Amino acid sequence: VYDVVPERAQEIARISGARAYGNFDSFISADIDIVVEAASVVAVWMHAQDILLHRKKLVIMSVGALADPAFRDQIRKTALASGTKVYVPSGAIFGLDNLKIGRISKITRLLLRTTKSPVSLGMVADERRLVFSGKANECIKAFPKNVNVSVAMSLAAGQDTDVELWVDPAVDRNVHELFVEGDFGEAHIRVTNVPSPDNQATSYLAALSILSLLEKMDDPIVIGT
Repeated sequence: VYDVVPERAQEIARISGARAYGNFDSFISADIDIVVEAASVVAVWMHAQDILLHRKKLVIMSVGALADPAFRDQIRKTALASGTKVYVPSGAIFGLDNLKIGRISKITRLLLRTTKSPVSLGMVADERRLVFSGKANECIKAFPKNVNVSVAMSLAAGQDTDVELWVDPAVDRNVHELFVEGDFGEAHIRVTNVPSPDNQATSYLAALSILSLLEKMDDPIVIGT
């Protein structure tokens, strides 16, 4: 376990039975095969290259880092040259497989409507209101800890996602609604997530998606697209 705050790494190591590292160089030189990032967009920008150059598989939770096309292309080239891979879990939503299928034809509408509590968004609100409307690559800049799912959708669909971000004091769960239309038909997926008990800004389902990815990473039978 590595964190820029050593105390946090030590606490996670104590709970999980892992080993805490005091600096990134010793961490990345350790005998590990997979690095799971659950820190921040900035952490991905800072360390993804080194992780891949050390031939480690990389799981990125802060997928907002890949909203930058230049950085994304750089990471792709490094992974190819190093013979490793970058994985983006499904996170707090369903339907990424369907978006990957839909892009083979044509997607004409792609909208994510997210509703969160004031606590999750770190703001004060006494009524439901729209706090952002625009494209995913702009929303992630304003809310880097709250709408990583919109960037995952964009990557899966091959086009920038329209995003509406709402704050609502009446909700105590994170709600994601996906609206997709295309030559194949249309879909509306609503996911109501329980917030993570340790981080109100994200969903418990996001943590579960990492475990699911790790479990099936070496499975010889692949289910889904």
